[in-house]
Parts: sequence; C-alpha cells; structure tokens
Amino acid sequence: MATNNTAGIGFEKQIWDAACVLRGNMDASEYKSVVLGLIFLKYISDRFDEKYQALVAEGDGFEEDIDEYTSEGIFFVPENARWSIIASNAHTPEIGTIIDEAMRAIEKENKRLKDILPKNFARPELDKRRLGDVVDLFTNIKMVDAGSSKDILGRTYEYCLSKFAEQEGKLAGEFYTPSCVVRTLVEVLQPYNGRVYDPCCGSGGMFVQSAKFVENHRGNINDISVYGQDSNPTTWKMAQMNLAIRGIDADLGKFNADTFFNDCHPTLRADYIMANPPFNLSDWGADKLTDDVRWQYGMPPAGNANFAWLQHMIHHLAPNGKIGMVLANGSLSSQSGGEGEIRKNIINADLVECIIAMPTQLFYTTQIPVSLWFLAKNKKQKGKTLFIDARKLGTMVTRKLRELTDEDIAKIADTYNAYADGTLENVKGFCAVVDTEEIAKQDYILTPGRYVGIEEQEDDGEPFEEKMTRLTDELSELFTQSHTLEDEIRQKLEAIGYGI
Repeated sequence: MATNNTAGIGFEKQIWDAACVLRGNMDASEYKSVVLGLIFLKYISDRFDEKYQALVAEGDGFEEDIDEYTSEGIFFVPENARWSIIASNAHTPEIGTIIDEAMRAIEKENKRLKDILPKNFARPELDKRRLGDVVDLFTNIKMVDAGSSKDILGRTYEYCLSKFAEQEGKLAGEFYTPSCVVRTLVEVLQPYNGRVYDPCCGSGGMFVQSAKFVENHRGNINDISVYGQDSNPTTWKMAQMNLAIRGIDADLGKFNADTFFNDCHPTLRADYIMANPPFNLSDWGADKLTDDVRWQYGMPPAGNANFAWLQHMIHHLAPNGKIGMVLANGSLSSQSGGEGEIRKNIINADLVECIIAMPTQLFYTTQIPVSLWFLAKNKKQKGKTLFIDARKLGTMVTRKLRELTDEDIAKIADTYNAYADGTLENVKGFCAVVDTEEIAKQDYILTPGRYVGIEEQEDDGEPFEEKMTRLTDELSELFTQSHTLEDEIRQKLEAIGYGI
C-alpha cells in the first residue's frame, strides 16, 4: 500500500477507531452509511475548497460559478454545506441536522448525487457529542489528492468497507469482495481501455481496482468506461459514492435494479466483465425467464443462479471481450439441474480460458471454497484451457482470514500471461494447459486438481532403508512415551476412585 499521501499509513485505522465511538446501539448497516457518508462529505468539501481558493487567488470573481467546478469534475458545494460551517457547529446540539441539510444541498446542486447521500445524522440514536468529536478529527486532516497519487480518502473508504464486511459477516457478501481477489481478476484481465462491466457491482470494488491498474501502468482512467448495477439500494448508493470519490464517471443505471429482470444495459457489449455474483443464489426467478435470449447454452436451474450469471455475462461480451468472475466450486463439477450440460456447451464453444482454484478463508462472508473463471470470446490459445491450483497460496492475516500477497497475485498473472503467449510449461501440482478433448474425457469437469496433478516431492537424498529405520525408531519412541502417559493417567484416575 502506498504511503506517499497527506497522512500516515495508520490514518485509515485512526478514522475507523474514532468512528466506532459513534456506533452506540445502531445496526452495522445503518452505522455504515453514517461513517461512509461523513468521509464522502469531507472529501468533496476539501476538493471544492482547493478549487475555490485557487479561483479567489485569480481575482476574477468566479469562485461561486458552478461551471468552474463541474467542468473539472469537482462537485459544487453550496455555502451552507461547506466543511467550515460543519466544523464550526461540531459541538452544537444541531450538528446532526446541519449535516443532513448539507447533504440535501449538495444533492440539489449536483444531479449525479440525487437521492444518493445519507441523511440520517439527526436521528436521536446518533450521539451528537461523539459526532462532534469525529467532525473535529476530520477537520484536522486534509483529504485532497496530492499530485498523481491517490488521496487518503479512497483508502480510508476501502478500509472502512472491509471492516464493515468483517462485522457484518454473511451480509457483507452484498457489498464487499476482498481486495486481493479483485486484484487477481484485474491483473489477469488487464483492463487498459474499453468498457468495463459488473452486473452485481456491490460497492464498486472491481471498478476501483481497474482504475488503479490503469493508473499504475501509466494509463489514463478516462480510457475505460464503467457500467454496472446492483439490486440493493444501500449498496448501490455506496458504489456511487465510492466511484465519485475516485473521479470515476460510471453508469450504474438510474436506480438499483435486479439484473435478471431489469437489465440496465441491455445493448451493452463489454470489453471486460468482472463480477463476484451471490454464491449459489436460489429462487432467482427462473420460472419467469424460461425463454430469455441470454440462455444460449441451456436453461439455468431454478435452484441455483450460478450459470444464469455466467450466461448473462457471456451475452454482454464484445467480440473480443473477456470475463473474470468468482464462482463457488460446485459450479466446476455440478451435474444437477442441467448444469453439467450448460458447462459442456460453454466449454465446447471454446469460451473457457482459465480456471483458478483459490485458497480457503479469503472471504469474511463464507467458508464456501471458490474458483476464478476466466472466459474469452476470442481466445489466444484456441482449444486449450489453463488450470491453476492456487490453494496453497496466501498468508493468514488473522485466525480466520487469509490474503493473497502481491507476490502470489503476480505469480498467477505471470502464469496466465505465459499461457496466453504459448510459452508456459506445466508445473505439477500448480498449473497445466489442457486440450478440450482431455476435458471432455473428464466429463467436462473443470476442477483444477484433476489436471495439474500432485506436486513432485524433492528427493532429500536419504536412502530408503535408512529413512525407514530412522522413522520406525522415532515411532517406537513415541509409542513408549504414549504408554508412560497412559500409566500416569490410570494412576491419577485410581487416586480419585475411577480406576480403569
């Protein structure tokens, strides 16, 4: 994580810890909108103020001209919504009402933000003294981009999203995909330019990482155009704020909507599609969509939407488009409800480019093992599929959570690139390039372990007879120790009247 910004690396945690005192008895979902809304308000106020001061210095009297701001992608902040007003009222009983009114005023002046910003700061459940303390903390930090490096706010927003995901458990799956999983998708797909689409975009993490990728490779984020949608209204609003903070102009539809029943981008043909759809979603409305044009490879079963999501994305692919998506491992081998036949048809259409088995414990939300699917309309390696078994990668960062390191992600991306270039050599236990005919012999099951084999063990040079003698001696010693412990346990039990 970069440290060349306006505050130390610990600022994200500082904000989080301070904001935690606000929570009181609020549910995490309500509290989330309060914290993220306050971060967003401070950010757009700082961006506005920076431009405002520059216009004042020019001396032409244009500092209140809204066009001076919107022409540069800066949100115009009306006078009563500026942070100076909020800061000066931080310790008044009306601070909640003042923030709510500021949100309304900003929405009125910026059509892109209409009905998106949270306006729940005046509620009695929110401790106004604590709210004032957090306002003070924000007042002392400038949240404006420094040169070309991303400002602290984007990181803070992302950090808080991850902490909310940790708190909310299963519910977090609606809005948060772990950053290391998203970065793996992005590093493999390499979305330098074109249309990027996520049909279940959550808080917008796929788009944020795509923009970071472009910038890290000295590109221009304006070279990608962003399309998405989400059915959850709160999540949809969070995504709008997350993207606005980062200067990403996105079309997420005019409102939250169900992707299967209300496709916000029916004519879109995307160059890159990245998604982490809900795992094994049941009751998704299959009975009402039986003749849908999207089911080109077979009707998905009513009890599981995995192959509905997959086919929806294939339907939206441009002629040279690529997909990177997260799916539960069951989709690799399931034969129920016609899923085996759908998978077979997709494989025979030569769409499946790469399958990656991921390590466990990457998600706050579920212990379900997952894989990454990469599909392409125009594969470089026709009739071949790359399988990667990445289950041994990753580092435990807490007792329950694993993360892929930068080195892990680079290893996966480099392996994919070598496959695409036709230079990859199979590595037992890790990767293999397999012909479609071989996949057919395996009944079109896509589990990487079937193809990569077992990792070869290094020969330690110890002769077999010597090794067996040493190991049996060690085992004999362990047996002796176990008998001694058994005797001690018997004696202890007899001493308290429970002889064996």
